[in-house]
Amino acid sequence: MTNDLTHQPAHVQLRALDRGEISSRELLDLHLAQIDASQINAVVTRDDGAARAAAHAADERRARSESTGVLNGLPLTIKDSFETADLRTTSGAEDLADHVPTRDADAVARLRHQGAVIMGKTNTPAYCQDLHTDNALFGPTLNPHDPKHTTGGSSGGPAAAVAAHLTPADLGSDLAGSLRL
Repeated sequence: MTNDLTHQPAHVQLRALDRGEISSRELLDLHLAQIDASQINAVVTRDDGAARAAAHAADERRARSESTGVLNGLPLTIKDSFETADLRTTSGAEDLADHVPTRDADAVARLRHQGAVIMGKTNTPAYCQDLHTDNALFGPTLNPHDPKHTTGGSSGGPAAAVAAHLTPADLGSDLAGSLRL
């Protein structure tokens, strides 16, 4: 299976998992390779070990014809403003540079409950308070269609990661146009 699958929508990737055309571990590795090759700075924190363990567990469930939920084995990313257990969550703010939550935000917990494999966190302006995605911790996220420009904010990291095929889906937020900018 080539990384062409990473250029397909999330539902196509899920169908490939369900049909056994690819394992969750293989799909995760394809996405991690996409992230490694990217120059847009959309994914700012990763935990490959935990993601690989979650992908392995999803593959084991699938082998036993069990499922955690509709996202069973799908790798995805989370905006850096959502607390994610055991994964640095900074909201792009320097004073939270070392913040590692002990529990998941409700939305993250629900994704995990449905079998999602969390690959990492995506960039956001400090405290999600800007119309472009740049911060002192991680720098700017570049627009994948025109890297001379940054992305909008505050969900510029999530939007860029999806647009650049680094992830099939991302948990972002939109209070004043973040996802749409």
